[in-house]
Amino acid sequence: MAQEDSANQATANNQPAFGIEKLYIKDASLEVPNAPQIFTDRTAPQVSVELANAAQKIEDGIFDVSIKVTVTAKVSEKTAFLVEVTQAGIFVIRHVPEESLEPVLAVACPNILFPYLREAVSDMVTRAGFMPVLLNPINFEALYMQQKQADESGAKAN
Repeated sequence: MAQEDSANQATANNQPAFGIEKLYIKDASLEVPNAPQIFTDRTAPQVSVELANAAQKIEDGIFDVSIKVTVTAKVSEKTAFLVEVTQAGIFVIRHVPEESLEPVLAVACPNILFPYLREAVSDMVTRAGFMPVLLNPINFEALYMQQKQADESGAKAN
């Protein structure tokens, strides 16, 4: 409530405002295609992680930001488990200069969402009967800078 009041005051004064309206899981799935046989294999699984983030404007000053992670664990050629989680949030971002908006959506918002995503993945994997998967921290600022450099290189090539 206090956060909402300060966001409303900042909006009234045309000051930059940032607030979290809602954090939620947009999508979650878990597959254990080779159960129960996979549980008898004591070989440590090879885990791969794919990550993507996205942002879309809902209305003026309100944005939906999401992080999607796919975690795949394989033992030999068999899939032990496959987890996909999309953690999202609705953020109020007002009176932020256009050039500053993209970094807020690509860095600040994902940094807020990531701990919730990490917990959801770990919880799902544990409930499936496997050792928890603890996602390593992600440097969203570095990812954003890499994407910007790749975009600029692509634009120069054209």
